[in-house]
Amino acid sequence: MAPNPERGRARIEWAASRMPLLDRLREAFREAQPFAGVRIAMSIHLEAKTACLAILLRDSGADVWATGCNPLSTQDDIAAALAQEERITVHARHGATETEYSDDLRSTLAGRPNVILDDGGDLVALLQQDPQENVIGGCEETTTGVARLRILAREKRLRFPMFAVNDAKMKSLFDNRYGTGQSVWDGIFRSTNLLIAGKSVVVVGYGWTGRGIAHRARGLGARVTICEVDPVNAVEAWMEGYSVAPVGEATRTADLVISATGCADAVPEEALRNAKDGIVLANAGHFNVEVRPDVLADLAASQRTVREGVEEYTLPDGRHLYLLGEGRLVNLALGDGHPVEIMDLSFAIQALTLRHLLDNVPLPPDVYPVPAEIDEQVARLKLETLGAAIDTLTQQQRSYLGLDTD
Repeated sequence: MAPNPERGRARIEWAASRMPLLDRLREAFREAQPFAGVRIAMSIHLEAKTACLAILLRDSGADVWATGCNPLSTQDDIAAALAQEERITVHARHGATETEYSDDLRSTLAGRPNVILDDGGDLVALLQQDPQENVIGGCEETTTGVARLRILAREKRLRFPMFAVNDAKMKSLFDNRYGTGQSVWDGIFRSTNLLIAGKSVVVVGYGWTGRGIAHRARGLGARVTICEVDPVNAVEAWMEGYSVAPVGEATRTADLVISATGCADAVPEEALRNAKDGIVLANAGHFNVEVRPDVLADLAASQRTVREGVEEYTLPDGRHLYLLGEGRLVNLALGDGHPVEIMDLSFAIQALTLRHLLDNVPLPPDVYPVPAEIDEQVARLKLETLGAAIDTLTQQQRSYLGLDTD
């Protein structure tokens, strides 16, 4: 089916009507034009909420080049609508081959950007191989990308400053926990039409993302087991009332396994060999390396697609294992990603951090935290949009806590 830009535009407008933080920033940025003359390259899940961010940056003075950060997360109607916007260039399509995906990344960088907005680190990786002097820095949206950046910084190979937007409180505490917690289940429901109540659900990884997935699973009536390599996280999961077990043991009785680690082989071959008949496997990490489709294919005697986005692997002994969304992040490969209101928070952090970067040029190459004042500004804006008020410390209380700056 050909992309329908009108349908895409309607979805963008729906998202925009429920993103009050971006709307407030648009009012301020339209007058100030903080990105005037700046070329911005975005590699991000290309759907309605990210289109709203691209349009905000354009309205704030930037020329924008946008592409996807995953071959299955681009929504073609949205990409087609965004491509019709002035001063926004789009190189992306749903279901791109690995070669096409790489070509789209390179085409995006052909715009010779000044600023990078990355999700997963693929743009930065290409710029390490083929440097451009015009790049002054950027932001990274997700856990996996920040991990890749820190490796580059530790090895003194990072060529420009990058801000770890993923680690900002108003991103990680809400996007990773509430956003992924809801959107992962949305993707699973859409693709499987299965009941979760009463099922044995295994969550591999108990970071903020894993916490969100596990909490929602328990709310749906599942019996939840956590698999971890960090003993502190494992104790926390136990204290939260979850079972804790090694992944190889947990898959023997699991109905559904969801990985959320950012690490390769989170569900290793041995665990797949011994998995329960009928097990459903899903990944919430950025890359399709946590539950490997190639390993499943090697183990299987036969393979077929049984529902859109659901691949059945039949083992030689007759057991059936089901992989969702080719092992790619299930909430975007088979869903719409995080709820609109969550991405309103994350993208407000992005926009303000990009402005902060431009206001502080030049910075040495390194991975920088989002300034605390940006976190606080976004939190206060969010409270305003909710109609909620909070208390303020008195001067006496500030003195008692040692917060005076004199």
